[in-house]
This record gives sequence, C-alpha cells and structure tokens, in this order.
Amino acid sequence: MNTDYNPFSLAGKTILVTGASSGIGQCTAILCSRMGARLVLAARNQERLQETLNQLNEHPDGHVTLLADLTVQEEVERMVAALPPLNGAVLCAGNSTTLPLQFGSREKFDEMFDVNFFAPVELMRLMYKKKLLQKNSSVVLIASIGGTHSFMPGNGVYGASKAALNSVMRYAAREFATRRVRVNSICPGMVDTPLIHRGTITEEQLAEDAKRYPLGRYGNPDDIANGAIYLLSDASSWLTGHDLVIDGGFSI
Repeated sequence: MNTDYNPFSLAGKTILVTGASSGIGQCTAILCSRMGARLVLAARNQERLQETLNQLNEHPDGHVTLLADLTVQEEVERMVAALPPLNGAVLCAGNSTTLPLQFGSREKFDEMFDVNFFAPVELMRLMYKKKLLQKNSSVVLIASIGGTHSFMPGNGVYGASKAALNSVMRYAAREFATRRVRVNSICPGMVDTPLIHRGTITEEQLAEDAKRYPLGRYGNPDDIANGAIYLLSDASSWLTGHDLVIDGGFSI
C-alpha cells in the first residue's frame, strides 16, 4: 500500500494566482505552495505581494511575482508575455459593491465589469491563445453565488458581473476541452476577507447576516482555497464547466 498517494497534490505543477496580495487569492497561493506547487503571484501592490511571497513554502524552482493592473490592457499583455508555461490558474482578482439597482448607472456597471469580468476573461483568453495553458491544465474562476444562486437587494451590479463570468466559464470549458484544458468556477457565499470590512455594511449587520447561513458563519478564505486546490488537482480531472458552490448552505 502506497501511503504517499495523494490525488490532491500539486507537486510538479506551476500555478498562477491573481489577486494574490490579500483575501482568497493570498490564501489560495499559500495553500497551493503547501501542496507542492510552484506559484506565479500577480497583484497590483508590490509590498503586499511580497508579504504573500514570504509566506510560501520554498520551492526548488522558485516562486515568481508579477506586478500588474489587470484592467489595463497593456499591463495584461506584458504580464502574459512574462508568464512561464502553466498547469493551472486561479483568477481571484475582483471587487464588490452594495448598491441599489436604481443607482446602478452605466458607469457603476462598467467599473464592476472591468474588474470582475473583462479582466479575468481577457487574461484567460490570452493564456489559452498563446498556449501557456499546458495539456491537462485547469483554470479556476472565482465567481459568486450572487447573480447565480442568490439574488439579494443591492447586489445587482456585482451579481451581474459574476453571473457573466460564470456564463463565460462554461463556454470556455467547452472550447478549451479540445486541448484538454479544464475550466471551472467557484461560487462562494460571503467570505470573511478585508473586502467586506470596508464600512459599506456595518460590523453589526455582518454579524446578523452570518446567522442566516445554515452552518452558522461566513466562509473563511481557506474554505475557498481548498476548493480551488481540488479543481487544480488531478482529483478533479474529469470535471469541467462546473460551478462549485461553497456557501455554508446559504443557497438552500
């Protein structure tokens, strides 16, 4: 019996993580390194990116950091040109807002779609077009239950951007399968990251809202990161075009 067998291992894989300087992206990068992956970390803030790098397990080939604003086309193209061949990517960079639909101007929609939809889709498109995604690689998009499984007041602008991302995920999964590149998404419920503590919603409101989750709490970044590890690993080698809901039972 081989006690070393681990279908969730990422040893030998090079994984890109965007939004790696905080929250879900940072946690995903750290846990992927613990599973043996070599990481390519991308974010806009060099100092915080370095903080993530300092928390990664050492890798014999060395981890890589890339500074880029994914809403700027020239920076996306420059980053893609610097990427090594990849076995996986977790596209975490995103933003959120709580805004009643009557105040959701075209400008507000454009701002949200630029970050949550156009940026990851353009990066994914270029990585596939330039054949940076190797055979049997896996792309994981961080979507949301907002706009796909849950429709709460004030969530329309944000939810629409994530719903669009989830839709493109399925088209990409269908088209990229010809090269054995898998594409899936994770749809989290509320996750306790710095993103939700910006003052848009009070701490009292957050605590009350968490009570609505059947499992009694918001998610932690590692709850989502562990789902990403599954989708990146060979354990999910027959899974593509799927949105993995991780929401503490909220959507039921």
